[in-house]
Amino acid sequence: MVKSMTGYGRAREMRNRRDITVEIRSVNNRYLDCTVKMPRMYAFAEDAVKQRVQKAISRGKVDVFFTIDATAADVAKVTVNRELAAGYAAALRELGEVCGLDSFQVMPDQLARFPEVLTVTKADEDLEMVAEDLCAVLDEALAAHQAMRRTEGEKLAQDIGSRLNSIEALTARVEERSPQTVMEYRQKLEARMQEVLSSTTIDESRILTEAAIFADKVAVDEETVRLRSHLAQLRGMLDSEEPVGRRMDFLIQEVNRESNTIGSKCTDLSIAQVVVDLKAEVEKIREQVQNIE
Repeated sequence: MVKSMTGYGRAREMRNRRDITVEIRSVNNRYLDCTVKMPRMYAFAEDAVKQRVQKAISRGKVDVFFTIDATAADVAKVTVNRELAAGYAAALRELGEVCGLDSFQVMPDQLARFPEVLTVTKADEDLEMVAEDLCAVLDEALAAHQAMRRTEGEKLAQDIGSRLNSIEALTARVEERSPQTVMEYRQKLEARMQEVLSSTTIDESRILTEAAIFADKVAVDEETVRLRSHLAQLRGMLDSEEPVGRRMDFLIQEVNRESNTIGSKCTDLSIAQVVVDLKAEVEKIREQVQNIE
């Protein structure tokens, strides 16, 4: 079943003490345009995220939003600058001697107050594991996004299918009416020639020749055959699991071309009205096809 390019998906999961939320929004676009927005410290995972999106979506304007609360995952590491602490301790003992305190002792809490003696740093992270966690939640959001696109695609397919039925019915009316226009033209031609040449004999071969020339000009058999072929291909694409939006867009242009040709060939008023209705259905399908992946 075809998929719509418009969709939304969201997933939230706690993985390795990180609260990860992923939102995916997509709208129509001729090609795939993927934008990933995430905290700068997780930018290393952006390429992996885009690769996942490209496997799931072939075209559309796709925005992926990451919200990550890593408060619980932050592990602090405290290190002691031994050389600097020893320097401060020696300086304090020297000050004690200056003050006449022979038994002066330097306590750890005294040294801890001095700048850069203790340094708090964030523990190193396993970047590969973090990227896997982000992509795991992304996959859940993509699954929800795909489900919505399938639902929308099913509605589009139903609408397009009903309009293809209408076009087939209109094509049948053209095929039924077209031979009658030649017969009517011959009758009008005979009436005019009898009116002009009332005193002479009418050349039957001349009438047949004129009718044959007219029939050749207004014949739309080739156009209706191609039209039905295009409609059959469009029906097949509606049941395809592959992205078919571009091919459907091309075929509906061909359907429009055949409709225009039929309209230009047929001067009959009833056929002209049928062609107007046919082109209206084609235009509606063209609008819907723009939403298909």
